[in-house]
Amino acid sequence: MKITLTRCCSFLVFLMMIASGFSTAYAQDVQKNGSEKQNTPAATASEKRPIKTIGIVGGVSWASSIEYYRIMNEQVRDRLGGVSSAQLLMYSIEFGEFSKQEKMADKGDWTLMTKTIVDAAQRLKRGGADFIVIASNTLNSLAGTVEQQVGLPVLHIADATGKAVAKKGVRTVALLGTTYTMEQPFYRDRLTKYGIKVVIPSKKERDYINTVIFDELCANKVQRESREGFKKIIDRLRKEDGAEGVVLGCTEIPLLIKQEDVSIPVFDTTQIHSEAAVEYSLNGE
Repeated sequence: MKITLTRCCSFLVFLMMIASGFSTAYAQDVQKNGSEKQNTPAATASEKRPIKTIGIVGGVSWASSIEYYRIMNEQVRDRLGGVSSAQLLMYSIEFGEFSKQEKMADKGDWTLMTKTIVDAAQRLKRGGADFIVIASNTLNSLAGTVEQQVGLPVLHIADATGKAVAKKGVRTVALLGTTYTMEQPFYRDRLTKYGIKVVIPSKKERDYINTVIFDELCANKVQRESREGFKKIIDRLRKEDGAEGVVLGCTEIPLLIKQEDVSIPVFDTTQIHSEAAVEYSLNGE
């Protein structure tokens, strides 16, 4: 009986020693983990909210696509600091062949041009793009088609522009762009949703603007004479049609016209569209 009691007491002491060791190890582990947790750096902005990859349909023309790339990267750098840059993909369309498709579209046949833009967006989707930016005012007329056939959201340039104009408090704008952009309702109707009245140049002025865009600016040729011609058109629209601001509704026109060239607010759609894309990429808004 004494031997049995002795063995029981020894076993209890052994259990107490194990429990004591476990408690000490547990306390040390908690203290260590707590210390490591305190020393762990705070989550970065991208860890808190994953950055969306921008997919740019570019090359229409390459002269303005360069500006999209530059502006987006500068915007991300300024917002996130350091050596941060934009998370994006760009598919650049070969514009020589595409310009032939545009001429067909001008005559009413959009089949090939639509196919080219949808194909470009699909390539971007396969590459990992989360949303699409079509780097052309005119081709944003295909935004709905691209969304439907590709299955990614398209950030419409006219919506971004309408928000920027409304925020500025401007109620009447002159719209300059390709003949199609100036004459068709797809752009004006979107601006109207933001309470904005749109005035456009005369037929002769529209033809002149369209020629400068395709014969000069798409080839990255910036002519002083053309700048003066655009300035005269804008000034006439200000005086005669009550334009309080001017929408540069072609992504090449900002290569020619700057704010210092005219006396009313200039809405650079390349800048506006790029900023909206960065905001959506970083914040999903």
